[in-house]
Amino acid sequence: MNKDANALNWFEIPVTDMQRAKNFYDKVFDINIAVDNMMGMEMGFLPFEDGNGKVSGALVKSDMHKPSMDGALVYLNANPDIQKVVDRVESAGGKVVMPKTLINEQVGYMAFFTDTEGNKMGLHASS
Repeated sequence: MNKDANALNWFEIPVTDMQRAKNFYDKVFDINIAVDNMMGMEMGFLPFEDGNGKVSGALVKSDMHKPSMDGALVYLNANPDIQKVVDRVESAGGKVVMPKTLINEQVGYMAFFTDTEGNKMGLHASS
């Protein structure tokens, strides 16, 4: 790994029902996920800009992707206001498992939720 590069360059969130997962993440983050098929997998791409060095990922449905409450935990960007994102989780069909919590003044806030597919996910924001 190059010490000057992002440690994370791509992530995949396993799903069993792409439309349900797309609806959930679209509503919670106020976005529109584009769905496509690639290499035998159904993929819902989270927003990104080509060539800017920022990390992105996708919702993925395949035989190799199984939703889980265990394992690696991905923190999604909830800026500029994490509470607005947390407030949309349950109305979208998820469950808040840890409310907005201060890490410290320099790092900001975090929260945990479960999505409609059974994944535990993290949120992070400066406020």
